[in-house]
Amino acid sequence: MDALALAADRLEQDIEREKQAQSYAAEPGLWARDKLGEHLWSKQIEIAESVRDHRLTAVHSCHGSGKSFNASRLVCWWLDTHPPGEARVVTTAPTGDQVKAILWSEINGAWVKAEARGTKFIGRVNEVDWKLGKQLIAFGRKPSDYNPHAFQGIHAKYVLVVLDEACGVTKQFWTAAMSIATGEHCRILAIGNPDDPGSHFARVCQPGSRWHTIHISTFDTPNFTGEEVPDDLRPMLVGPDYVEEMRQEFGEESPTYKSKVLGEFPDEAEDGVVRLSALRACQAERETQRPVEERTPHELGIDMGGGGDETVVRERRGMVVGREWAFREKDPVKAAARLLEIIQQVKPTAVKIDSIGIGWGIAGTLREKGAKGEHSAEIYPVNVSVSSSEPDKFPRLRSEIWWRVGRQLSEDRGWDLSELEEMDRERLVSQLTAPKYSIDAAGRTVVEPKEETKKRLGRSPDNADALLLAFYAPTGGVEESMDWIRQYAAA
Repeated sequence: MDALALAADRLEQDIEREKQAQSYAAEPGLWARDKLGEHLWSKQIEIAESVRDHRLTAVHSCHGSGKSFNASRLVCWWLDTHPPGEARVVTTAPTGDQVKAILWSEINGAWVKAEARGTKFIGRVNEVDWKLGKQLIAFGRKPSDYNPHAFQGIHAKYVLVVLDEACGVTKQFWTAAMSIATGEHCRILAIGNPDDPGSHFARVCQPGSRWHTIHISTFDTPNFTGEEVPDDLRPMLVGPDYVEEMRQEFGEESPTYKSKVLGEFPDEAEDGVVRLSALRACQAERETQRPVEERTPHELGIDMGGGGDETVVRERRGMVVGREWAFREKDPVKAAARLLEIIQQVKPTAVKIDSIGIGWGIAGTLREKGAKGEHSAEIYPVNVSVSSSEPDKFPRLRSEIWWRVGRQLSEDRGWDLSELEEMDRERLVSQLTAPKYSIDAAGRTVVEPKEETKKRLGRSPDNADALLLAFYAPTGGVEESMDWIRQYAAA
């Protein structure tokens, strides 16, 4: 082949590559299929095309729809379909584990797959950094690593910012994202479960915002719609078993079901005793666990089961909400024995026990066991049906405890829910946000009877009641208790 023919052939190849690059930039689904051999289902395509066409995209989605997977592919697609060196990507999530173990783990997986298929991406990827030569073209950082000077130094024609698990991303990082994605070719993708109606994510998802908003319910996903997807993809997506488990565990009216299953922001009930947004703030993960000196007092709250309900024991260590024990036992003797075992195992300094019904006798038994040296905890029976210590504000002690400990402590971000497993935390959140209150003719706060909450919730809020007892101080008065609690909350 002579030089002229060779040059013509190279020109034709260059033109073909340019056409292919343009096709990939225009069709993210085609890019995923050719580059990675992967299938993006319809909502994932919709999200990708929104990032292609809109500067601001917000996606509030159910659990198990492939959110982080999709975000990871968009990071790779962005860098692969824009001129090398002219594109940048910044990603964040509420915690370092979410950045590294979820989103960037998926990015690294895509990198390995592309290399194995002979469609290798530019540069190199290492945990949470992507470099082209010595140039950092993409990185993942948790919000606490935010450095305004570093972010101000990010300049490129094509910038993509990904806010993964966006409900938990601090307002500071949202501001930073807007400051570095100012150009017409820049994009921001905020994606996550809509857990917190008081979050900035909730505000940008409201009608009338500048954001192009996409909603994904469980019932929009392929295992429910019948959309054709590869057989190996179906087990990776949410299915009917999960929905039924969530319905039975939390109920269809619970904030957890609305967020995780329906992909909708739960309502912030105006007449709810404990606000959902306040609880979400209490579950923000800490960089380090609280030191030992902040984990006192060590106490237990016990809500006694009756009428088929569970007996629930909840631990507190300082402001940290700790372990839970639950069992069903109608025989008071056997129930007392079970509780004694827990007290001997945990060694708390104090135990507050619901003394209505069989609780009074069990509290007496546990006191006798303590007098015999079988444990060292102080046992306090608490009858929530008696008059309040503030009768001009609350008619009964139950209303006082729910308001003073439940409402006020959550508003002060006094509880630390960060060490709980997800299902345990969501069970507590659902039960704590269920009770409603009203104001009586005397202007007092009245929390609805437990039976009313049980009807609406579909189960008794035993876990929440045990938690409130764990934090309630029966001696010294509630106001003194709240002063003490606020000191620890501010620590």
